[in-house]
Amino acid sequence: MTRRLLGPRPDPLPLSNRLLSFFVQAPAVFASTAFFGSLSLTASLFDGDGKLQHRIAQAWARTSVAASGCPITILGDENLRKHDVAVYACNHLSYMDTPVIFASMPFQFRIVARHDLWKMPFIGWHLHRSGQVPVNVDNPRASISSLSSAVKTLKSGMPLFIFPEGGRTESGHPNTFLNGPTFMAIRAQVPIVPMALIGTHELLPIHTAQFYPVPISLAVGEPIDTTAYSMRQVDELTSRLSDEICRLYYEHSYLEAPAVPSLEAITEIPENAV
Repeated sequence: MTRRLLGPRPDPLPLSNRLLSFFVQAPAVFASTAFFGSLSLTASLFDGDGKLQHRIAQAWARTSVAASGCPITILGDENLRKHDVAVYACNHLSYMDTPVIFASMPFQFRIVARHDLWKMPFIGWHLHRSGQVPVNVDNPRASISSLSSAVKTLKSGMPLFIFPEGGRTESGHPNTFLNGPTFMAIRAQVPIVPMALIGTHELLPIHTAQFYPVPISLAVGEPIDTTAYSMRQVDELTSRLSDEICRLYYEHSYLEAPAVPSLEAITEIPENAV
């Protein structure tokens, strides 16, 4: 069978894709989430360090990606293992981003995600019981408290993953970045690794439940050393991070970069936090 090339998602989708999504793919992903979420909740009763729950999350991710019918290619995978502890930051295109990340990263890590995900059944249960880090992006002071908790996780020796945009893009182009990832990396004095997902927007964009299988790529860039940065340079590092993620994304996407691909960093850290 000829592999479909990455390109614009058809609108509307072919009838065959809509039927496959409705009767096979969407039910399979939902059932996988319910099953592995319940399994993770049970494992949390005796899994003190979270290793078993992370393996369950990886099994959920691989099952969900398989149900979507998408092959994954990792570009620059050698950059995933250059540091024992780092902040991994990636653009956010789709609900399927999280399964792709868990299926692709070959080590245990924790994620920093919007606090409202903790309210969702199955997924929220796993997030709460497995030691993931919630962040309230709508409340700057609560966000600082959450990020401080994330810094403690990094200093304990656990890598962290985060979507700097704080939510999924609707256009397929990266949105403006929040500065939480760079705040954590500078405060913990660990590298930050830029990553770009390509293809998940075409697979399952926001506001739809219909899958359109395409090849997915995860491009991993060179780690950025943060030891020379101070807390007063959070915005500068955020701009550098967004530039690098944009470069990785447009280098492998069919989309063309806007005239000014560099994203303006949003400063949400109160002065008394510096």
